[in-house]
Amino acid sequence: MEGYRRFLALLVSALLLGFVAVVCSLVWVFRYREGLGWDGGAAEFNWHPVLVVTGFVFIQGIAIIVYRLPWTWKCSKLLMKFIHAGLNTIAMILAIVSMVAVFEYHNARNIPNMYSLHSWIGLTAVIFYSLQLFLGFAVFLLPFAPVPLRAALMPIHVYSGLLIFVAVIASALMGITEKLLFSLPHWKRPPEESAKVQRPNGGAPEGVEAESTMTDCSNADRSDAGFNSDAARKRNFKLDEAGQRSTM
Repeated sequence: MEGYRRFLALLVSALLLGFVAVVCSLVWVFRYREGLGWDGGAAEFNWHPVLVVTGFVFIQGIAIIVYRLPWTWKCSKLLMKFIHAGLNTIAMILAIVSMVAVFEYHNARNIPNMYSLHSWIGLTAVIFYSLQLFLGFAVFLLPFAPVPLRAALMPIHVYSGLLIFVAVIASALMGITEKLLFSLPHWKRPPEESAKVQRPNGGAPEGVEAESTMTDCSNADRSDAGFNSDAARKRNFKLDEAGQRSTM
């Protein structure tokens, strides 16, 4: 019973976290971006993060754990196969629409496609996800594959699905980071402010250097004045001494 409660707590936490991620993506695009649209502008690009988070992360995660739910073990295995395949199909459709949105946005703005690691990992995940879905339909859903073949391919199907899911999450995190890097340059410290504090070549600050120069000059003037004063005193002392000798 304790393990069952722990499982329920982890399951509810994961579902809640995924739901919050979807809500946050919607709030982000509607509040801080330009909403959603299909006009080749930024609103069309916003479909990409929303659909990836909703389909490729949240719905695919549910499709992965649907077989692990204890209350589904009494259901028909064929029904669970259809639910698993249906959720993965929905996730695949949303992923394809998100890819179309980002490619159309790039083409409308003359932005190069496939220029980042996020792009290549994301495209690779979509391709392997398509193969995974096709082989799942052909081998496990349709009743044509022999049982030994299904038994041999089942571990590969399970672990490749988990690997694709991890790659999708990694690609999503890289995409969010990439978007932040493109959106935050104006939050950098202004160059003129940096120049006032520290010189670009790593030298001392300008104010400190000027103050140091002035201090060195004043010290040099004082030393020169003191040296000249001492020399004058010595010269006067010699003249006085010579005068005294001449009078003696």
